[in-house]
Amino acid sequence: MAQPTDHLRRSFIYRQLSAAGAEFLDLADAAIASKFPNEGDATKLGLADLSPLPRTGFKGPQALTWLAGHDVAVPQINNTANLQSDGSLVVRLADTEGLVLSDLKSQSDTVARLETLTPTSGCYPVPRDDTYFWFLLSGVHAPDCLLKICGVDVRPHKFPNHTVAQTSIARLGTVAIRDDRGSTLAYHLIADSTSAGYFWDAALDAMAEFDGRPIGLNSILALG
Repeated sequence: MAQPTDHLRRSFIYRQLSAAGAEFLDLADAAIASKFPNEGDATKLGLADLSPLPRTGFKGPQALTWLAGHDVAVPQINNTANLQSDGSLVVRLADTEGLVLSDLKSQSDTVARLETLTPTSGCYPVPRDDTYFWFLLSGVHAPDCLLKICGVDVRPHKFPNHTVAQTSIARLGTVAIRDDRGSTLAYHLIADSTSAGYFWDAALDAMAEFDGRPIGLNSILALG
């Protein structure tokens, strides 16, 4: 059975996941939690740790132009995201900043390809694998759960799919990205990796009212 300690790169909360009984899958040169005993229902309310998956960023006055010149469909409006043909997600955080998230099976090469290129003047890479944690909250109760700890109203009629909020969640500066999985509401939650353990526990506490629990990658992929 895969173990986080088999890899140099590990989730920031792998000890908490292991203590919760997580089973792990080798993926993207790391081990990702694939399932939990008595795990939550992803269609109702579940929280998954996607931190082992690849992600990267670029900043500077030419960052978005540079990305667009390398076969990336960059959103036209700040605080929106574009799903790419290979399943990766490109997030426009500002006129001068983009964030790129791998597809959830880590089959696309977009992140790795961009990281091998040399940016031009006015664009510089901002690696995010080590600086940001990456969680995903899914299910019909996700908006109501987030309303308890989030500074932005992320209910579906206020926050369309692929909308982005740079806000405070559980008193931590967080990027929230709505990215539905099939017909199920889902929100990527990305913030400072040094606070990953605190945020995980705070989110689970907020979820308890709705019987929300941790879920593994398998449950997320099953949503479509």
